[in-house]
Amino acid sequence: MTRLYFVRHGKTEWNLAGRYQGANGDSPLLPESYEQIKALASYLNMKGVHFTHAYVSPLKRTRTTALTLLENLNQEVPLSVLPALREFNLGLMEGQTFKAVEAKYPEQLYAFRHAPADYDPRILHGESFPQLLERMTPPVQEIVNGDYSGDANILMIGHGASLAALIQHLLGTPIPDLRKDGGLTNSSLSILETNDYKLPYQLVKWNDTHFLPGKRDATDTI
Repeated sequence: MTRLYFVRHGKTEWNLAGRYQGANGDSPLLPESYEQIKALASYLNMKGVHFTHAYVSPLKRTRTTALTLLENLNQEVPLSVLPALREFNLGLMEGQTFKAVEAKYPEQLYAFRHAPADYDPRILHGESFPQLLERMTPPVQEIVNGDYSGDANILMIGHGASLAALIQHLLGTPIPDLRKDGGLTNSSLSILETNDYKLPYQLVKWNDTHFLPGKRDATDTI
């Protein structure tokens, strides 16, 4: 079977500060994030997972996460930038704090976090859930369909909001329910698998963080 290993990037300065980064904002990883990424690598090494290929969002926080992770795996893994893995385009929310966005755009923020089918980003000049899934899903399916061996492990390093929506979509979850299991934690691991290359895929793990050192708090998950 083909397995997809989805990793959210390590925690950044803006994550800690409660500030939206989105598709165009960015900030450095926190020092402790490197230890968490190494802990993820140790877990994958312990499980003996061998990756055929790794794909990463073009943003710096994901590329730094990917390089750190691959440097600590006991194998050589080809790495490709996959633009489709870029984070949600949040438009006017990007660069602003959660509190500022809640004050300015309470309806949009509530829908984004809790009711994806009602999320209308036009006032924000942002990206909708259908638009996000339309750009993310076909490249991922193409990669899966290209596994002619039928037993590849494929690593994808991306972002919390967009990966959470993508994973749920690949599982067959309808848009109104994309947030039913909450968000993804920094440096977390989620795994899907397929035996026949067809949607929906099957869930193996969702937002696994048991291997990470330290405690989690509200700023770790989106």
